[in-house]
Amino acid sequence: MPYTELTSRPLRVLLVEDDDGDALLVSELFADSGVTVELRRARTLEEASTQLDVECVLLDLGLPDADGMSALEKVLRSARNPAVVVLTGLTGSGAGLKAVAAGAQDYLVKGEVTPALLARSVRYAIQRRHAEVQERDLYRAKLRASETSRLERALLPTPLVGDAAVEVLVGYRAGRDGLLGGDFYDVVERADGSIAAIVGDVAGHGPDEAALGATLRTAWRTSVLAGLPAAQVLDVVEQILSAERGRPEIFATMVMVVVTPERDALDLFLCGHPTPFLLGTPTRSLPSEHRGRALGIPVLGGWTSQRVELGSSWRVIMYTDGVLESTVDGGGTRLGEEGLQLVMEEQVAAERADREAGADGPASIVDRILEAVRTRHGGDLVDDTALVVLGWDGGAA
Repeated sequence: MPYTELTSRPLRVLLVEDDDGDALLVSELFADSGVTVELRRARTLEEASTQLDVECVLLDLGLPDADGMSALEKVLRSARNPAVVVLTGLTGSGAGLKAVAAGAQDYLVKGEVTPALLARSVRYAIQRRHAEVQERDLYRAKLRASETSRLERALLPTPLVGDAAVEVLVGYRAGRDGLLGGDFYDVVERADGSIAAIVGDVAGHGPDEAALGATLRTAWRTSVLAGLPAAQVLDVVEQILSAERGRPEIFATMVMVVVTPERDALDLFLCGHPTPFLLGTPTRSLPSEHRGRALGIPVLGGWTSQRVELGSSWRVIMYTDGVLESTVDGGGTRLGEEGLQLVMEEQVAAERADREAGADGPASIVDRILEAVRTRHGGDLVDDTALVVLGWDGGAA
């Protein structure tokens, strides 16, 4: 808060003092100081506890219901966080310095206070308190940014694909609050030349879901690199989910594809997740007849893969439901799968037109789609969103 603001408006001050004479003296000192003060008074700490919505508390250390540092500690624990100036009549006892060390912004010795000293002490205490709050908020913001960065590295890895002829594009957008959620993805080339990719979404929002998503992604990559069969990989991930989730109702949806070494087909596993699209003009949904349950749902049944023939040139896009749940044109209508399919088809056509015209456009089809959905929504999406595109052009290989 600017110091000029503190000098140009009334200061809200609570005096916690049981002695009527000392209270009258403080009131007269403020009147003589020339500072406009909205002065309240409480005679006990209990009475003061309901009046802490002020900028500064003048606190006597000798109260009927609290004595010494215990009174200060109770005020400092208040959720209101006002500045505190301690009033002490114990000259030379060190009580004032102890109070400042315990968290008070300043102290004054009764009988030695002048109007100018009182006004200056209260103003400076308020200013120092605001500075402390800002410093604390800055520290928390840095801590949050550090934690988010750490989760990003776990949730949003670098695809592990050695075949440069395979197109691998990934994209992620955090929700409107900027916090990572439980969306995750990964792409890994296996020892036999096949390529496994996953997109998943832990139900819920917040750091716990993000941490769980990071754990599931790590478990998936570890299982794939260990050479486990695809269906067994899903079993392992579900076991990790059951062991690590904080509540039994937490579940995760996932879609996994395994592209053959020949790059002409893929095996599709749907675990309660939206069906991927085959990008093009037209863009169409991959088959979903073998849709399975989400991971962590206590019902019978596992997951069966479906073989999808791709041909010699193709692009497949996997995504989380953040794009589906975005609203369109400022209304309450969700974009949905049909709306997303149309957006994707339009962006594929726009990308092709830009390429043929030699025009510069967004860096990738993923960026185009995310920006188009954001535009339709009218701003940042509420939910976090992850997209993965795998592509192969046999004619150019």
